[in-house]
This record gives sequence, C-alpha cells and structure tokens, in this order.
Amino acid sequence: MELQKMNGHSRDDGFDGLDTLAEHEEFLPQKTGVKKETRFTDFEGKTSFGMSVFNLSNAIMGSGILGLAFAMSNTGIILFLILLVSIAILSAYSIHLLLISAGVVGIRAYEQLGNRAFGAPGKMLAACIITIHNIGAMSSYLFIVKSELPLVIIAFLGKQTNTGEWFMNGNYLIMIVSVLVILPLALMKRLGYLGYTSGFSLSCMVFFLISVIYKKFNTLCTLEHEYHNMTPIAHTHTDINGTDDSCEAKLFTVNSQTAYTVPILAFAFVCHPEVLPIYTELRDATKKRMQNVANVSVLAMFVMYLLTALFGYLTFYGNVESELLHTYSREGRLDVLVLCVRVAVLMAVTLTVPVVLFPIRRALLQILFPEKPFSWFVHIGIAFCLIFVVNLLVIFVPSIRDIFGLIGATSAPCLIFILPGVFYIRIVPEDHEALLSRPKIQAACFAALGVLFMIMSLSFIIIDWVTGESRSGGGH
Repeated sequence: MELQKMNGHSRDDGFDGLDTLAEHEEFLPQKTGVKKETRFTDFEGKTSFGMSVFNLSNAIMGSGILGLAFAMSNTGIILFLILLVSIAILSAYSIHLLLISAGVVGIRAYEQLGNRAFGAPGKMLAACIITIHNIGAMSSYLFIVKSELPLVIIAFLGKQTNTGEWFMNGNYLIMIVSVLVILPLALMKRLGYLGYTSGFSLSCMVFFLISVIYKKFNTLCTLEHEYHNMTPIAHTHTDINGTDDSCEAKLFTVNSQTAYTVPILAFAFVCHPEVLPIYTELRDATKKRMQNVANVSVLAMFVMYLLTALFGYLTFYGNVESELLHTYSREGRLDVLVLCVRVAVLMAVTLTVPVVLFPIRRALLQILFPEKPFSWFVHIGIAFCLIFVVNLLVIFVPSIRDIFGLIGATSAPCLIFILPGVFYIRIVPEDHEALLSRPKIQAACFAALGVLFMIMSLSFIIIDWVTGESRSGGGH
C-alpha cells in the first residue's frame, strides 16, 4: 500500500508523494474513545487488474459507438482523429484528478468527495448527477434492446415484417431481458464479480469491430442510387455535406453538424461514476495501479472507437447513417453477418446495464442510508426499483432522445470536467499545492472547459428545439 511507503517519498514522481503524505496524515492514530471512520484502506479489494480493466472498459463503451462513423462523416478523418485523441487524453487526466482527490482524503466514493469538498450540498449534488446520468445511460441501452431485439427475432423466424405476436413486442422483450438477465447480475454484491460478463460484453464489441472491418473489404460503394431508402437524417446529411461523390473520403469536413459532433465525442468516454467503485475493489490498490487500469481502458476504447469509425466511414462514406447497423440493412436482404452483429451488440449493451447500475445504487445508499451496514434487503430493493423505473421510462416515454439529450448535456460535463477539477482544487490542501500553483490552475481550466462544453451542448439542443430540425447524436 502507498501508506506503507510513506518514508522517503518524493514529489518528483507527480502526485504520489502528495497522496502518500496526505493519506498518512488522515490516518494518524486517533484519540482513545473516538470512533474511527471507515476508510478505503480498511477494505481489502479482491478484483484482479484484468477484471478491473474489463469493468472500466465496459463502463466507457456506450451505445454511441454505433454513431461514430456518422460523426467522422461530419468532421473528416483528420479532424475526427484530433478530437478523439484530445478527448481521450482529457478523460485520462480527469480520472487522474479524481484519484488524487480520493487519495488525499482516503475516500473512494464520488458522493463522499462532494461531501468533503462542499459538505452535504456537494454530496447531494454529486449523487443526483450520477443517478440522473446513469439512469439515462441504462435507458439508452434498453432502447437499443427494445428496437433491435424484435428485428433479430423476426429474422430468425424467417418473417419479412412484424406480425404482432407478443414475443415481437419490444416492450415485453425488455421486461423479459430485465428479469432474466439484468436483475440477477445487478444483485451481485460486488462490482468486481461482473468482470467476466464485462469481458464477454467487450468480446461481443470486438466481434462487431471485426465485422465492420470485414464488411469494408466486401461491400462496394454503389449506394448512390439508394438514397430513397435512407432515413431523413442521413439524407439531409448527404445534402448538407454535398456528397454526391459519396464514395470519396473527406480528410477535413465542416458542415452544420460538425460542432454538434464535438460534445458527442466527449461523452463517449464517460465512466467516472464507476472509477471509484472499481478502485475500491481493486486488488493491491494504489493510485498508480488504478491509473494504469484507467489508462489501459481508455487506450483500448480509443482504438475500438477509431477503428469502428474509420472502417464504417470508409465503407459508406457520405451515405453512412446515424446508426451504423441501419446502414448495413439498407439493401433489404438478409445478411447473416449483420444479423450476428446485431445479436452481439444486443448482448453487449444488455451486459453493460448492471455495471452502470452499481454507481446509482451506491449514490442512493450514500443519500438514504449513509451510516447503515450492508443489507441484502436494501441491496436487492434498490436494484429492483431502478430496473423497474428504467423499464417504465423506456416503455411509456415515446420520444426520450431530447430528454436524455438534455440530461447528457448537463450531467456528462459535470462528471468528466467540472466536478473532478473543482474537487481537486477544494480537497488538496494549500500547504501542499498553493491555490495559484500550476496543477490547481490546470484543474480550474479543466473545469472551465466543462462549463464551455455544457454551454455548447445546451445551445445545440435549444437550436434543435427552436428550428424543429432532427439532428443525430450518439448517446453514451
């Protein structure tokens, strides 16, 4: 543990010395009779490095991967690469700030960091942001199940259209999937236990990536005559982008949707509510080891995002739709490979839901039962209620994109940029880092960047509402 290596620590290796010294000061022997507050150093993590990477990578990877090829068509290859590299680096830096703050005060709960920084209001704010954001993420995953699973069943049965049977009704299907798959996994006591399902989920997305690469070399770009089969969004995009020569790759493109793509890419790396729970359960946990988990996960997802966007875009160029799988289905004939990819994506998003649920439950526990010991009744009850509420949202809210677009425009910048930066400034003591020191100035600029992202995102959504245009956007 870092605590055991306190003597002879050096500040030359970044903030490790700050972590060690601050943790040591926090854990000085207390006066007799004073109850010792439970800290993360009292908890022995049992999850391996590899399983932790699987869980965090699964938390990063969202449904927005299906829209990255469309995002590249709005930016061009070079601009997309620049944006993706920048956002991946910023995401790793954001996790770095969180880990530093957690190390200083010996806390590995996002909500407790808020409590340490701003008291009870900070704790409530962090918990509410995590809850709202992750409920939106869970809903986006179940919306994919609701829309795609009936199509898969129709294809397996050899039918051309939905004939109306109950087992082709998406509302019934999400309830069945929630009860048989999601709820049992959500009842696991520790997040580390989901490492195996997270690994399988990532394997499904690797299969999706391999299929996208394969289809690039087995699909001719002769889709110009199929514009009449395209969705209105995609058709509008081709008109705006001027891609009559739609089989030509653009290295740099600027159109009316380019700026709208920037926050979408930023949100593709949202995993921050899961970082501290995974840190808690990591075996031989140190800040450096957890930072390595984060770096490996971010790098792996960066490679997957880039390859998926690049080969998807180079397959259809200006004809790519906002959801890549829909583009492959435009020909109207059964493609066994695309069907298998649909199944793989469905399994991947289904197995991601329990991972996203854990931080919500932890946030609710921090608000409702902060001093209570572990209770299976509460553990199971919160999981059941959350899944029930998300199912109701997916079933009864017909147009949920704008609602969760608004949530994503406010909660995601808070989780990635604003809160980590502000927590760092407030929590790291001034006798170790002065308020005007370079690290704290960087953290302040980082938080300001989050405010800028929030203003941009909200502006684009308001413009959409005012003009009545339907813009595309990938959720996390």
